[in-house]
Amino acid sequence: MSRIGKLPITLPQGVEVKIDKNHVTVKGKKGSLTQSFSPDINLAVEGTTLTVSRPTDQKRHRALHGLTRALVANMVHGVSEGYKTEQELVGVGYRASNKGQVLELALGYSHNITFELPVEIKVTTTAEKGQNPKIIMESCDKQLLGQVAAKIRSLRKPEPYKGKGIKFAGEILRRKAGKSAGK
Repeated sequence: MSRIGKLPITLPQGVEVKIDKNHVTVKGKKGSLTQSFSPDINLAVEGTTLTVSRPTDQKRHRALHGLTRALVANMVHGVSEGYKTEQELVGVGYRASNKGQVLELALGYSHNITFELPVEIKVTTTAEKGQNPKIIMESCDKQLLGQVAAKIRSLRKPEPYKGKGIKFAGEILRRKAGKSAGK
């Protein structure tokens, strides 16, 4: 039995789950998410718990069992509490500003980069004196938030010598020693 798949998902108050064949819709105070799953996996709501079960012990069903449970649990957590990610811009002259859903980044290139965010993501930027500029994004969709954060990070990955670039808050970078001094 799958260690993750057999765990029941407790539904917080105010979260509504609708199962229609292989489509699951989860609604809560932060928003609504819809996902389609394999028709082989069985989802059942019993009171305030949601359980995921598989029909057989085939390798494919075992793989889908834990995956389905994890995705549904992420959906439930997202619509009830939401997800948040912070990124720091490390480097002289690196700046970030936003106007609505458009993020404008100055990352040391010859021109500024404008990045349009999906409507599901709320973004704020901060630039306090003495600290690195920060990009703070919030959403109920964990997959979309991670994908957008990875795309923003790929615009200027942290380099290993000085650590300049876009990094996640709290991320520990592996630094390299520079050139050794001459004779």
